[in-house]
Amino acid sequence: MRSAPTVLHLDMDAFFASVEQASKPSLRGKAVVVGGLGPRGVVATASYEARVFGVRSALPMAQARRLAPNAAYLVPRFALYRSISDQVMELLRALSPLVEPLSLDEAFVDLEAGGAAEDERSARLAGAKLRADIRAVTGLTGSVGLAASKMLAKIASEQAKPDGLVLIEPGTERALLAPLSVRTLPGVGPATGDHLRRAGIHTVGDLAEAGEDELVRLLGKAHGHALHAMSLARDERSVVAERETKSVSVEDTYDVDIHDRVRVGVEVQRLADRCVRRLRAAGLSGRTIVLKVRRYDFSTLTRSETLRGPTDDPAVVREAATRLLDSVDTTGGVRLLGVGVSGLADYTQEDLFAQAAEERDRELLGAEAEAAVPAEERQQPGAERRWPAGHDVRHSEYGHGWVQGSGLGRVTVRFETPGSAPGRVRTFRTDDRALYPADPLPLVERRPGDSRGSADGPSGENDQDDGDGQGGEGTQDGGADGDARSPQDGRGARGSQGSRAGAGAGGADLGASGE
Repeated sequence: MRSAPTVLHLDMDAFFASVEQASKPSLRGKAVVVGGLGPRGVVATASYEARVFGVRSALPMAQARRLAPNAAYLVPRFALYRSISDQVMELLRALSPLVEPLSLDEAFVDLEAGGAAEDERSARLAGAKLRADIRAVTGLTGSVGLAASKMLAKIASEQAKPDGLVLIEPGTERALLAPLSVRTLPGVGPATGDHLRRAGIHTVGDLAEAGEDELVRLLGKAHGHALHAMSLARDERSVVAERETKSVSVEDTYDVDIHDRVRVGVEVQRLADRCVRRLRAAGLSGRTIVLKVRRYDFSTLTRSETLRGPTDDPAVVREAATRLLDSVDTTGGVRLLGVGVSGLADYTQEDLFAQAAEERDRELLGAEAEAAVPAEERQQPGAERRWPAGHDVRHSEYGHGWVQGSGLGRVTVRFETPGSAPGRVRTFRTDDRALYPADPLPLVERRPGDSRGSADGPSGENDQDDGDGQGGEGTQDGGADGDARSPQDGRGARGSQGSRAGAGAGGADLGASGE
């Protein structure tokens, strides 16, 4: 472990909710909850004002509404979050070539590798400058932890929240760790924590006193050795700029259990197609096809099949997923389906089991755009237009605004921009042709000649992942340092970097945003 606190951990403060507050003046200082708004949606992020009421990430949305009925409940805008994350990551890479992103809003930085810091004083200055730059470029706040190792830097950033900086001085690490809960350490989840508690081990100091032999006896060789080392503040992990991708997967959670076996099969094939598109976009192929089924009683089944060689052929993945489904009893209903590919490679091999004809491949290619949208989300001819709560719109007369809520043939819009005062609310028919979806506006106005990253939202993209069925798609990577966010099923936790959250469109979802 190094002798200077030159490992930096950045964690943006309540990232999704903070972006929404920054872009919507009427929500600043109020409780905001972002996630899937359907019956089975979960919280992706809650603002600090909402956390006062007990709302937190991964909490079922129905429970969040009971705890904070007057909060603003919004559908995620992932395209905007990704664009702002890119700006933050660009600032980090200006500090060092060794930046290890953990999620959209969290990363480690090796300041020493970039020459940005070599001792305590220079590390503190680098951290303070980073926080100021993030605020200037994005208008948002982030918490910074500085220490001699990744584990301690992450602990420091947690102590710095919100909007602070904590530096752990070399030589003080064990004294700082001793009174902390064992759950503070990476790799200690609820099960391990309960196991240690039953053995009378509650704090990191207790772990250190228990000794390595006792921890190996309780937890096994690998886990026991690792936890004992961490309890002594030993963490030799390096900041790694590239993290190996282990699998690519997609999944959907449905507001209403699917009982029709034919529809279950159709959904599995649709998920397989989406998974292959993500696989190809990453330039990867894989040998092992994985099917995940969560049934009506929350029991979760996983089935897998390993092919002779890696593939990115959609027909092959569809057929393998369908074969796997044949071995699963879906009687009683299905609440979640997922398809993944693991055993990844950066090349493909002709699959000897491909049974699909070329006509089917051509049909798939022609239908890819439609298949990218879950069946529940597709706009049917003559159907009522959908207006996800929190998403950007523009009216030909009133200008830019955002959807406050919709239902019963009406949509309520608040007309305001990031730089304006809180705006007025107006209600329109959902089929009003003067109202149309819009791209997000910049959170921070760029000054002439400003060369820093723009806060513009993605051009031509309004990332409306707003279906009744909550979707999730992720790339699982090595390492478990970061919390991940996955607003999918009520049993989900913060997941990989590419989550999607669905939401129902019914009713006004903002009780706390009245004028």
